[in-house]
Amino acid sequence: MSSPHILMCPPDHYGIEYEINPWMSTERQADHALAVDQWNCLRQLLVDAGAQISEVAPVAGLPDLVFTANAAIVYRQQAILARFKHEQRQGEEAHFRNSLENLGIEVTDPPDDFSFEGAGDALFCGETLFAGYRMRSDAGGHQEIGALLDVRVLPLELVDPYYYHLDTCFCPLAEDEAIYFPGAFDEYGCRVLSENVKKLIPVEENEARSFACNAVVVGRKVITNTGCPRLHEQLQTAGYQPVATALSEFVKAGGSAKCLILRLDGEEAAAWKRKPAIG
Repeated sequence: MSSPHILMCPPDHYGIEYEINPWMSTERQADHALAVDQWNCLRQLLVDAGAQISEVAPVAGLPDLVFTANAAIVYRQQAILARFKHEQRQGEEAHFRNSLENLGIEVTDPPDDFSFEGAGDALFCGETLFAGYRMRSDAGGHQEIGALLDVRVLPLELVDPYYYHLDTCFCPLAEDEAIYFPGAFDEYGCRVLSENVKKLIPVEENEARSFACNAVVVGRKVITNTGCPRLHEQLQTAGYQPVATALSEFVKAGGSAKCLILRLDGEEAAAWKRKPAIG
């Protein structure tokens, strides 16, 4: 398999300029210099793991452009672009579209009148697309996105506002294995996960609050924020190589490792059983 290709955005203009999730407070600003150092450390870890990094140019007035996971979902060189729920982030859409098209990726709009926040709310585990809804993405369009990509979609309602995107509480590790925080889902959602993912590793609440589930998976390496020692023990037992890197300044805005990257070669799970390209 070719090297992972990841989209990131330097945090030149990152800061907490508004409040659109429970983590954000304009009275609790990020330390900008520390945020830059933390972002650079994450980027280097990804490069060391064998990833190729492409970048979106940062734009003043769009502080959350740094969270590229929300730009789109990419599958087999096709991107379904985000349509952000909050006005504060809608200006990002044109910049993400241009960046993706400049990288040779076909960009498709999501269904009309449907909020959709990219790989923040749409994650493959094996050949199934698990889709989070309620907080940021709307349930109504997920099946249409599944039809566009010709994949099965299983919707999951998010019930805790602190876990407002699916990638804050669910992280596929392999085609039949994932990390998850049970408290972010209702009883039905937990049942859907248990019936469709063979191996589920539950995360404790205190570590979920450290964004343990918001991890980047590159092969057997799993990169998380600091503060997740129990999860790291579980990952080692399961044969993974967990790596902790401090991302405290991004947690202040409600994001961590996974929020800061978009897989341009497709969410990794999309490649585990990828069908050969035609033509």
